[in-house]
Amino acid sequence: MNTSKMLINTPSLVLILLLIFITKSSAQTAAPALPPGPPPSTDIYKILTKAGQFTVLIRLLKSTQVGNQINNQLGSTNSELTMFAPSDSAFSNLKTGTLNGLTDQQKVQLLQFHLVPSFISITNFQTMSNPVQTQASDTYEYPLNITTSGSQVNITTGIVNTTISGTVYSDNQLAVYQVDKVLQPLGIFAPRPLPPAPAPAPPKASKKKATDADTTGPATSDDSSDAIGGSNGGLGKVVLSLSMSMFVAAIFKL
Repeated sequence: MNTSKMLINTPSLVLILLLIFITKSSAQTAAPALPPGPPPSTDIYKILTKAGQFTVLIRLLKSTQVGNQINNQLGSTNSELTMFAPSDSAFSNLKTGTLNGLTDQQKVQLLQFHLVPSFISITNFQTMSNPVQTQASDTYEYPLNITTSGSQVNITTGIVNTTISGTVYSDNQLAVYQVDKVLQPLGIFAPRPLPPAPAPAPPKASKKKATDADTTGPATSDDSSDAIGGSNGGLGKVVLSLSMSMFVAAIFKL
């Protein structure tokens, strides 16, 4: 009785084994995996949020749209940036009401003053020339000077002196360094009078071509006077000669 049941169930067993074989074969011949897509674009908000202690800076980057500009700029493969990121404690050390007293444009310029349009590794600070060009552009109103002393990187703005306290992020396109003071530029917090404009160059002497009238006019005038004078003198002599002749003729007639 048991033998007949096994014979009856054999086709079912074969069918099950066949289905298992087909399933494994299908799995092995599945389509190859797609190549990995492009790496995710750099997001300054995510970088600062992950690092922590940059909530004030993040809020400023969002309210001024400078953070969006940074992300758009980093979307270009040829673009590089270095950011000096003040921590929350750096902003808390500002005088009360400092940020609220700034105009929207000044807030933008303040953030741009913390951005250098090139990638600077921590070792490259030793070879930099001052003043350093920032995205605030004008190095007279926005001077930024960077020097090194051993492994320490010193930053001065003419108002604030601070150092880099750590590397937040670096990927050969973007470098973010933490600073413990807000970099206050002269152009916002202590404006200087504009430098005097360079004196205009003296006008060049015009080379006027001498004309005949310029060179011979006075001489001709003098010659004419002499000619007229000489003419009058000759006429007087002629009249005198005629008078003498008439006088002599009158005497002979007598």
